[in-house]
Amino acid sequence: MAYVNGNLALQPKKKTTPPQTFRETKKVVVKRKSLPVQEKLLYMFTILVCVLVASVILFRYAQIYEMNADVRDMTRKYEKMAVEMKELQIQVEKLKNPERITEQARKTGMIENDQDPIKVKTGDNYNETAMKE
Repeated sequence: MAYVNGNLALQPKKKTTPPQTFRETKKVVVKRKSLPVQEKLLYMFTILVCVLVASVILFRYAQIYEMNADVRDMTRKYEKMAVEMKELQIQVEKLKNPERITEQARKTGMIENDQDPIKVKTGDNYNETAMKE
């Protein structure tokens, strides 16, 4: 097979291709119409209302959170003052003790009164006795 190029029997057959035909097609382009002005305004108004409602809800939640924080602070202050009031009440009871008062009077040099205690009259006689004294 040395002589391949000159032998027609061994040359490959050329394929004949059918002539290409072009077919002209028309493409239908559908243009979408833009939205009418009224519909655009309706969408914009709807979005605006949604944003407004959402902002009002968020504002109210912020107020509620602030009120809760104030309530917590007031509760803490109330509990602190209640403890302080109990301590002061105990201190008042200690200071109101008559034995402590007489002891304090002796320490400061006050003289104990041996006479009858002062009597205060009530009613109409009270004004007269107050003026006489």
